[in-house]
Amino acid sequence: MGAVQQDAEWPLVFPVATFAGEDETMLRDWPGLEMRAPCRILRRVHARELWDLILRATYEYAEPGVLFIDQINRLNNLWYRERISATNPCGEIPLPPYGACDLGSINLTRFVSLPFSSQAELEIEALKDTVQVAVRLLDNVIDASRFPLPQQAEGARGTRRIGLGITGLADALLMLGLSYGGEESLTFAREIMSLICHTAYRTSVALGEEKGSFPYLDRDKYLEGPFIRRLPEEIRRDIAKKGIRNSHLIAVAPTGTISLLAGNVSSGLEPIFAASYGRMMLDENGIPEELCLTDYAVQLWRATTGNTQDFPPAFVTVTELPVRAHLDMQAALQPFVDNSISKTINVPENYPFTEFRQIYDLAYEKGLKGCTTFRPNPVTGLVLSSASEGADAPHCCVMEREAD
Repeated sequence: MGAVQQDAEWPLVFPVATFAGEDETMLRDWPGLEMRAPCRILRRVHARELWDLILRATYEYAEPGVLFIDQINRLNNLWYRERISATNPCGEIPLPPYGACDLGSINLTRFVSLPFSSQAELEIEALKDTVQVAVRLLDNVIDASRFPLPQQAEGARGTRRIGLGITGLADALLMLGLSYGGEESLTFAREIMSLICHTAYRTSVALGEEKGSFPYLDRDKYLEGPFIRRLPEEIRRDIAKKGIRNSHLIAVAPTGTISLLAGNVSSGLEPIFAASYGRMMLDENGIPEELCLTDYAVQLWRATTGNTQDFPPAFVTVTELPVRAHLDMQAALQPFVDNSISKTINVPENYPFTEFRQIYDLAYEKGLKGCTTFRPNPVTGLVLSSASEGADAPHCCVMEREAD
């Protein structure tokens, strides 16, 4: 990104050990190698031209995705023993070779009392209790799991990496009378993510004292990590004294299927896509069937008020939000997420490429670990479609990827 900003050249390289030739060489970090490797410079290109090619492909076909890998590695709690070059398929867990996911999400709508009223509030103590149970549950999953390869078992048990996140954020905001993307909503989301993160770390410290710390823990180096240095002093002091059970604790996944199972709440930290939308499901005979689904918070408001046509006062959908609102929400949560965040910025088909390009510049400037956009195109069509458009694709993902 520095080369892009400076309009400098960028070398395209490959390790000397696997690519014969007499080309100029340089040392580079390389996936799967513990130390910097001598690499051959096969060609030099203008960084800005390469960046434009990447973004143009993303604009036209929604691929490739973009990770800011230096930021990921700089903020990795295990910076002293891992060099990460990839994530799991949805992007919320940066992983080393043979890494594994262990994910869970808290449905925030379950903690809103007196929704849509002037007394609506989030039940903080109940949320903290659930975080403590969830951390213990996800930690137990590691011991209960079977792994296809011994390297995967060793990695999972050596780090005890988990990813506790949220779902239903947009619905919870609506139930509290807050409009997604507004300053109050960003403040609320930031405070809740901070509460979940710090509660999870305190719980992991207690588990570490009870059951032992994760085997790969080097306390002095772990405490030097930038993310750990940002934790409250009392948490860092307890880690130094008692250790910690899990190397990482927080991740925000897309939660497409589990949000549906939870009553069709809004997924992850995403805004509400539409009040109602179509989703293709397979019936008991394996035949696709289109169902019309209504957002959980909208349905609850209509049941509460008896108004079956209108929407709650703070209701806003993804098509009404400026792109900046997506980035602002992701940036509000990122400081309290030690893994990463899966977030899709829905871009209108007629969105100018010059403005689209700025999305990634802003994501980089805001310190995000990655950025994913989706613009309808002839190849992939619409991933999300409202009921009024005659949906031919399900919420979040196609049926073949429903398990994501």
